[in-house]
Amino acid sequence: MITFILCIACLIAGYFLYGKFVDKFFGTDPSRETPAISLEDGVDFKPMATWKVFVIQFLNIAGLGPIFGAIMGAAYGPASYIWIVLGCIFMGAVHDFFAGMMSLRNGGANMPGITGKYLGNGMKAVMNVVVAFLLLAVGVSFVTGPADLIASLTGVNKEIWLYVIFAYYLLATLLPIDKIIGNVYPFMGAALLFMAIGVGVMLIAGDLSGVHEMIELTPATLKNWHSDPQNNILVPMLFIVVSCGAISGFHSTQSPLMSRCLKNEKYARPVFYGAMIAEGIVAMIWATAAMAYFGGPEGLNNAMTEGIMVDGVLTKITPAIAVDMICKSWLGKVGAVIAVIGVVVCPITSGDTAFRSLRLTIADFLKTDQKPMLKRFLICIPIFALAFFCCKMDFSTVWKYVGIFNQVLATLVLWTSAAYLADRKKPHWMCSVPAAFLTFVCVSYFVMAPHSTGGLHLAPAVGYIAGIATALVLLILFIVRSRRG
Repeated sequence: MITFILCIACLIAGYFLYGKFVDKFFGTDPSRETPAISLEDGVDFKPMATWKVFVIQFLNIAGLGPIFGAIMGAAYGPASYIWIVLGCIFMGAVHDFFAGMMSLRNGGANMPGITGKYLGNGMKAVMNVVVAFLLLAVGVSFVTGPADLIASLTGVNKEIWLYVIFAYYLLATLLPIDKIIGNVYPFMGAALLFMAIGVGVMLIAGDLSGVHEMIELTPATLKNWHSDPQNNILVPMLFIVVSCGAISGFHSTQSPLMSRCLKNEKYARPVFYGAMIAEGIVAMIWATAAMAYFGGPEGLNNAMTEGIMVDGVLTKITPAIAVDMICKSWLGKVGAVIAVIGVVVCPITSGDTAFRSLRLTIADFLKTDQKPMLKRFLICIPIFALAFFCCKMDFSTVWKYVGIFNQVLATLVLWTSAAYLADRKKPHWMCSVPAAFLTFVCVSYFVMAPHSTGGLHLAPAVGYIAGIATALVLLILFIVRSRRG
């Protein structure tokens, strides 16, 4: 319990201490007019209440990411705590804050345009490809996943639910942001927070009463607990598995959405930095809950690989099943309802904004005004046609690259943020050092990861050397470039 409480305390302290430092260092200006005011169009640029912007940002970036990812990360043991806390405070929250603020300072622009401005058109082209692939992959997966789950719960054919979810996504993508997203999300956010807080309270209560035991982070427990450590090496695999809750490139596609709705820059820290800290807390709760419920990381791994008896049937535990079991066991009948909402609805809240971000990214690329409904619809037609086609094929081949693409995007955003600071003659270390670290993670992962997850499956020594060399070279080149101006 001590480790859990300290980690939560560190995340909260990180918001008030390091978050305040990042805010001041960037130089937010409350007197500066935001794009929501200066460019208001009633569709994407729309001033909204700050609490709504926070909730939407939180759900956009969270969804099931800090739940499922944290549970899978818990298979590596308490080492995941270190990554969640340090990654969230010094990398993820900084990444989200800079993505939002750079968008604010550039007329609500999306990341490809911002990257092009500070790193050149070549990197802009790379960013466009990475963003488009990631948003489409996330959008499609968050159609098929909920459709499968709802079909199993209701007995209604999956095809029908695909059409229903697609119809909702189309409306959420086309209509002004305050019409559906602004009205529905607060309820979904409340459900997600209730689930996390409820599980957190029962986690502490269960430890105090002896029902279960939270594993502490000690030198003895700081090891790779994964059931297949040869193919799931702690470094760098953990940093890819746990993205939401630590740092996720997908968030950079969502922060610009809210930069177009923020009424004043003084709210940037609670919205952009704060939402990421909230996600980190959710990830900590679920990583700890997964280990405690299944009797530690070893028990969790056994449940995932060998299976356990569930209603008289030997079942291999997936993150979705784990969430369902924990909520029902710890939160009772209310928990069962919340579990359904979390497992079914939360991915939808990320899927709809993924498609909305994709529409805006394409619109920025084509330099097409999005105020007229017809122009929005014309962009949506090919997006949803392609997405519907992808739903009919085996998407697992594409999905295995999503994890690495996600962190590649985060790396590019951090390098862009460092360039932004260098362009203003400010020290860039708070962004360039995390960017170099993630460069190491991405390169070493690609070299070491099994073929089944999109890697070359070479020896760890090769992966580490390649990762360190690439990170150092890019950091040195960046330092030289920044000094030349």
